[in-house]
Amino acid sequence: MNIEKVLVIGGGESGVGAALLAKKKNYQVFLSDRGKLKSEHREELINHNIPFEEEGHNIEKLIGFGFDIIVKSPGVPNHAPVFSMLNIEDRDIISEIEFGSIHYSGKIIAVTGSNGKTTTSGLIFHILNSAGLDVGLGGNYGISFCRILTEREPQVMVLEMSSFQLDDVKSFRPFVAVILNITPDHLDRYDYDINKYAEAKFKITQAQTAKDILILNQDDKIIADILKSKKINAKVIKISKENYLPAIKNQYGGTFSLNLMGRHNALNSLCAIDVARIFGLSDKVIQEHLLTFKNDSHRLENVAIINDVKYINDSKATNVDSVYYALEAMESPVIWIAGGTDKGNDYNDIIDFVKEKVEILICLGIDNTKLKTAFENIVTVFETQSMTEAVAIAAENAESGATVLLSPACASFDLFKNYVDRGDQFKSAVLKLKE
Repeated sequence: MNIEKVLVIGGGESGVGAALLAKKKNYQVFLSDRGKLKSEHREELINHNIPFEEEGHNIEKLIGFGFDIIVKSPGVPNHAPVFSMLNIEDRDIISEIEFGSIHYSGKIIAVTGSNGKTTTSGLIFHILNSAGLDVGLGGNYGISFCRILTEREPQVMVLEMSSFQLDDVKSFRPFVAVILNITPDHLDRYDYDINKYAEAKFKITQAQTAKDILILNQDDKIIADILKSKKINAKVIKISKENYLPAIKNQYGGTFSLNLMGRHNALNSLCAIDVARIFGLSDKVIQEHLLTFKNDSHRLENVAIINDVKYINDSKATNVDSVYYALEAMESPVIWIAGGTDKGNDYNDIIDFVKEKVEILICLGIDNTKLKTAFENIVTVFETQSMTEAVAIAAENAESGATVLLSPACASFDLFKNYVDRGDQFKSAVLKLKE
């Protein structure tokens, strides 16, 4: 691909990372965002002498720039008006991930799925890094692939990948690709069509060859259905429950010990184990590093034990499927804190778990109608719009041996900045309770 001028649409972490890499590669680059840039991103662009515009696209200026390629941030939908106004039928639009891969010569491990991709990506990185491999971690994990490449080029790159990041990949070719699961999420971006969402996920393998490897969860119905009709060029490793339940077998005739709770994390762990084996690590080394891994905050995070009551922060559980896994992992009576901005939730899949494990539901949101209606005839329900009050209600009603679980099933934007803010407020309220 002959590139001289790069136009970046979108000025978030991915867009700014792509602009920085384009600058490093001595391309002419211009960044345009219809919104207002974060101050730190604006400062970076200024410090690196990268021209940009914000709070609107000047179409004449963009056309006058004469770009060879457009790098699109994942947050910008394909139907954004700027693309039709630019009349780009003969132009290449690629993702930031694709742009990074064009300038990377190492091996890529790419992980996607509706749930579990952050944990799995982090675990793979931890095992390989702890074993001494030169490895990086980025993508949807928080640091853009392109930004990492402006600083160094690790021999192995672990990329957590959302469907948005996969939408515009073409030649992106991971050495190892992992598809954990596909459940309804972000469907507003895909015309409320689960098949279009699934197709975006499967773009992770479209450029793979017979020299590459695809690891996937064959128990997932949507994945299994797609496999019936889709040609896969990579070597496929299929994982099913019999491979990881009740335990993951090692090469010595025993089983691996895990420090992550829940059967879903057994699946995530097996995927990480298989990747580590592909890179030549022994089961003994893998076992050592499995036990030293600490998951990111807000994912079934143990916060405290107060008066023999365990408090768990699972604020990252923003859909029903995530809550399913969280409740499945609980081994004691649960006081469940849930609610927020509904994402078209269907609670039928977790009703049996709620009947079996939940004693009290605390609805935390501005509008709790749908959540309350789904469960008010099954469990005792409280309502609040305060995290401090939610934790106080839980503490007041929790009996010895119970678990207070924040696992919202909803987005956080009605009462909180994001799921991190929600989880941090939960932890703060719990720790004040402990004091």
